[in-house]
Amino acid sequence: MAARLCSEAGPAATSLPLSMNNTSAYIGRFAPSPSGELHFGSLIAALGSYLRARSQQGLWRVRIEDIDPPREVPGAAQRILQQLEQYGLHWDGEILWQSQRHDAYRAALRWLNERHFSYYCTCPRSRIQQLGGVYDGHCRELNQGPDNAALRLKSTQPACLFQDILRGEVRPDSALAREDFIIHRRDGLFAYNLAVVVDDHYQGMTEVVRGADLIAPTVRQITLFQRFGWPVPNYLHLPLATGPDGNKLSKQNHAAPLPPGDPRPVLIEALHFLGQPVSEEWQDLTLTALLKQAVQQWDLSGVPLTASANHVQYATNSGKQ
Repeated sequence: MAARLCSEAGPAATSLPLSMNNTSAYIGRFAPSPSGELHFGSLIAALGSYLRARSQQGLWRVRIEDIDPPREVPGAAQRILQQLEQYGLHWDGEILWQSQRHDAYRAALRWLNERHFSYYCTCPRSRIQQLGGVYDGHCRELNQGPDNAALRLKSTQPACLFQDILRGEVRPDSALAREDFIIHRRDGLFAYNLAVVVDDHYQGMTEVVRGADLIAPTVRQITLFQRFGWPVPNYLHLPLATGPDGNKLSKQNHAAPLPPGDPRPVLIEALHFLGQPVSEEWQDLTLTALLKQAVQQWDLSGVPLTASANHVQYATNSGKQ
């Protein structure tokens, strides 16, 4: 992974060993949160990561990111797994549940804290909003305790850009890259950026394929990988399916769930969305044969950076067919 530091790097820290010691040359993953059923936008991320992994003769893992109970919908995790199986997207190995990984996250936080790479912050959200939404490091040198406090990473060596396999050099907002971001929330929940880095390393991810809505936090995750002394995976951000209003399809925006019944027509639309070739005789293929053909014909150069209007329209109506 080609990532560049915003400032001169200091001595490398001793790394924190938390890996499963995987041996596969390629390991990818799909990591949904159980805040609702999969929709067309979710399918794009799942299918794109699946095809990329299988085309590399690699492993494709599924991780359920269930570390934010207030946002979770009862039964959504099992429904997501059923939908993946319905669409023929079968994963390798056991499912990793983030709700069962708290000891690993605590170990990572302890490692950072012992080396003074993190600090407690009691600044309310309202103060940060008054600053324009970017934290100014106010509590960094106050040596506060954990009571009613969030834990922030000292971003003394932040990554400011990275190479995306599809998009080339990506340079997110500099202030976002340099910010001392939260790794453990004031309410006691583990922050997404911490958990995803710990688990991507633990599972040996060599490449992360996901939607373009997650481009911005990538530099924060790279900063954490480098702080822990871990190899940084490659990143590939797929185009987002959006509605007529231009907003991405998401559970928060009440996107229609993937429809029941024959999954092949929806998969065909997803393949079109990803710019992949589709046989005119696809209706004669079984689901297994269709996916096998899609793996064999996977062509990264066909994947667009943004969605075309006709696929946006389909994505909005897919749940109504």
